[in-house]
Amino acid sequence: MTLSFAMDARLEQGSVPLADLPLSVVRLVDDARFPWLLLIPRLAGVVDLIDIAPADRAVLIEEIAAASSALKETTGCTKLNVATLGNQVPQLHVHVIARFRGDAAWPDPVWGKGVRVPYAAEARESLVKSLRASLAV
Repeated sequence: MTLSFAMDARLEQGSVPLADLPLSVVRLVDDARFPWLLLIPRLAGVVDLIDIAPADRAVLIEEIAAASSALKETTGCTKLNVATLGNQVPQLHVHVIARFRGDAAWPDPVWGKGVRVPYAAEARESLVKSLRASLAV
């Protein structure tokens, strides 16, 4: 029996659609404190990177690099954080987070730091437009 891909609802909450790459759905986390992308591979039943076939894993790594480059180009961030935690949402997803010296969590990880600050609608749409242009989608 083949499972079909379905995105965990918790990944949709607090994020907005950004792009569809060959393997992954890309979403922008709606937190103006940290420009933050989620890449969710459209693969059913995967939890960890080792659950993906080598060819798909190679595609995912290139998509992470493309998302990272777009985020850095668009934001001019100091550092990029890339992580696949999955402790709360086991469906494989990759966090790509732009970090700046002096941001709300610097130099610590962003998880559990303060309260999410949603983007103003115009700022969110401007960032989405810029990221889409950088991703060439």
